[in-house]
Amino acid sequence: MNADWSQSAPATTAADALGLTYEVTAHGAVRSLEEAAAARGISPHQLLKTMVVRVADGDHRFVLVPGDREIAWPKLRALLGVNRLSMPSAEAAHEVTGYVRGTITPLGSRAALPVIADASIAGPVSIGAGAHGVGLNVDAAELLAVLDATVADVTEPAT
Repeated sequence: MNADWSQSAPATTAADALGLTYEVTAHGAVRSLEEAAAARGISPHQLLKTMVVRVADGDHRFVLVPGDREIAWPKLRALLGVNRLSMPSAEAAHEVTGYVRGTITPLGSRAALPVIADASIAGPVSIGAGAHGVGLNVDAAELLAVLDATVADVTEPAT
């Protein structure tokens, strides 16, 4: 198991507090999203990426994106009713979430940010658990419910 992760990690503590049913999956280093999905026994679409977007100073959102898709910025801007969005720097994302890039999850984040989930997310999925090579396999509907996620079409196929 990953040396920098344990069952008492903020993500599992938060999942437990929310009553979320999950299975921890831990694997060694991977070189791609596809390798991570294979190591977790799922398809790339089922591996959720948690992106942090900056709406304005002090105003951020989590966006859950299937592994084989990417944010469709015009759709996300329309949903949020804004003309401009940006990705915060790695340092700013860490400051807001408490997680380093590549391990960010809404579960156990330093700040309880609103969550937007792509409408294509369904069935069994894996979301990051706050450390490299560790995920939580969960039911998408249960995850989106406990996170009180806004579900909308906000992605497009990855290019």
